[in-house]
Amino acid sequence: MSGPRRSSGSWRERQERDPYVKKAREAGWRSRAVYKLEQIDQKEKLLRPDMLAVDLGAAPGSWSQYLVEKLRGRARVVAVDLLPMDGLPGVEFIQGDFREDAVLDRLRDAMGGERADLVMSDMAPNISGLKAVDQPRSMYLAELALDVCSEVLKTGGDFVCKLFQGQGVDELIAAARAQFERVKVIKPAASRAGSPEVYLVAKSYQLKHSG
Repeated sequence: MSGPRRSSGSWRERQERDPYVKKAREAGWRSRAVYKLEQIDQKEKLLRPDMLAVDLGAAPGSWSQYLVEKLRGRARVVAVDLLPMDGLPGVEFIQGDFREDAVLDRLRDAMGGERADLVMSDMAPNISGLKAVDQPRSMYLAELALDVCSEVLKTGGDFVCKLFQGQGVDELIAAARAQFERVKVIKPAASRAGSPEVYLVAKSYQLKHSG
């Protein structure tokens, strides 16, 4: 029983020492994850005025928050999460599992018949600490996010998604390269140095119409 308590304590201590945690609190952002998206956007120029974005696994909402604030309200975001999320101006939130057809239908309805300019996912599984368990779970979430692009992303649209380096990543990158013109993997400075976390950035989606 002592092991989990020690790791929990060390996580809390790390949070309190983390400069991005302090910076986010002081600036009014919902989580430190905002700086990952900011740093990716600074390199890749993902955000454009009047865009429509889909934020998968959005809670607590810092990525949605960043997008609407950076674009000064000239954006629409539809955010989806299993967990509840406090409201944000310019963000329509759907609580539910986007793997379910009913939730995907609600997502499409919220988009008003349009397709998204950007699909973004900062989803991560509940970490068990066992790589053999955590890696397949994280890859499953990334694969789901990539699959959603075929449902909601417009031709020429972009995709950004959290990955954990390990088994399955090369296959996912290959799948993304088959669907997007440009694909790269980025580790933002805000990602903790010892973490296997990286971000897939895929640009200019090539929508394949069925039939």
